[in-house]
Amino acid sequence: MAKKVVATLKDKDAKGYAKVIKAVKSKNGGYSFREEMVPLDMAKEALKK
Repeated sequence: MAKKVVATLKDKDAKGYAKVIKAVKSKNGGYSFREEMVPLDMAKEALKK
């Protein structure tokens, strides 16, 4: 499945996106990572949330 996702990201329309990865603390004290694809102009805003 990862190969399919990478192949679609190389499309002409996908050049304006960034992958944002944030560490989120859970209730029991552990950390998990949340990934999302956002437009480049909204990447800093996504990190502030």
